[in-house]
Amino acid sequence: MNVHASNHKSTVETPQRSDSLDTLRQWLSEGGKRRLTEEELVAVKCLLPKKEDYPVFNTEYPHDFEVNKDYASRMPDLQNGPAAMIKGSRQSIQHVGISNFRLPLKFRKKDGGELTLETSVTGSVSLDADKKGINMSRIMRSFYKYSESTFSFEVIESALNDYREDLDTFDARIMLRLSFPQSIKSLRSNLQGFQYYDISVEVVDKKNVRSRYIHLDYVYSSTCPCSLELSEHARKERNQLATPHSQRSVARISVEILDTHILWFEDLIDICRSAVPTETQVMVKREDEQAFAEMNAANPIFVEDAVRLFCEALKADDRVGDFRVIASHQESLHSHDAISIICEGPTFDQNTFDPKMFSSLIHVG
Repeated sequence: MNVHASNHKSTVETPQRSDSLDTLRQWLSEGGKRRLTEEELVAVKCLLPKKEDYPVFNTEYPHDFEVNKDYASRMPDLQNGPAAMIKGSRQSIQHVGISNFRLPLKFRKKDGGELTLETSVTGSVSLDADKKGINMSRIMRSFYKYSESTFSFEVIESALNDYREDLDTFDARIMLRLSFPQSIKSLRSNLQGFQYYDISVEVVDKKNVRSRYIHLDYVYSSTCPCSLELSEHARKERNQLATPHSQRSVARISVEILDTHILWFEDLIDICRSAVPTETQVMVKREDEQAFAEMNAANPIFVEDAVRLFCEALKADDRVGDFRVIASHQESLHSHDAISIICEGPTFDQNTFDPKMFSSLIHVG
């Protein structure tokens, strides 16, 4: 029980207050766990301020209340407060904003059609050292202005321009994450099924230089060349049937799109498929499974081979500037993964890694 002192003059007589305090002290000396008797409760309540000493607040939601300009102008806005309100080091912040606000957006396909896809948006800006914070809802409001548009890099840049100006900042970025469906034909049975590709589109404005990026997770099967040779050796030398190990593998392809060039999602997928054709399958009958086994045998690759093959294909496309390939072969032989990274140009080169970067290269069905 908490007993608060009152600033108001008590109407309880001194002897009565003394008796009430004695009752409370006795109860506390016993450990304060015993249930008070009705008589004791009456005595203790005499120590509390009267109900009318406290203000009475409305406890019902006011459905009919409307905010006018005068009321809104008097509402506190801590994020736009003076620099004296800053906590911690008075230092500029590279990124502050919102992540993973979702909405359905329309995207154009290479064949001329459109898709409406659930999209996760991350928007951030830089913050000057002498500013307390930003009004994060302005990022969402700026973005929602374009939510009915068919999205392209130009539309993303328009949204970025709006909230950069609205928040009066020097750097800004937007990233859209989506799952892009593409109909894929099986290898021999001609069945059709949808493959879903995790794709992110990013626009970055840094020091008044605008850059565009696409990130793609490409999922494929990798058959170990060493294991394939050892299996063949067992068959030849000892007439022993053996199976080479292969595993589901993921390559995260990040590319810079050069100015005035268009690189469709479908184009980047095709570049990856031409480099490493053993993409995991959707619809499969027996003839397709046999074909996939033959394709893996024809294209055995170590993780080092994989990143170099992707690199070769990307370098051959003049729409692609700097790029990075991160590959993870989630070994069926080992209890660990085989990983490799290759970079072209300075954009994606870095001295340190996100500690969970490789663990994020997991394809969730």
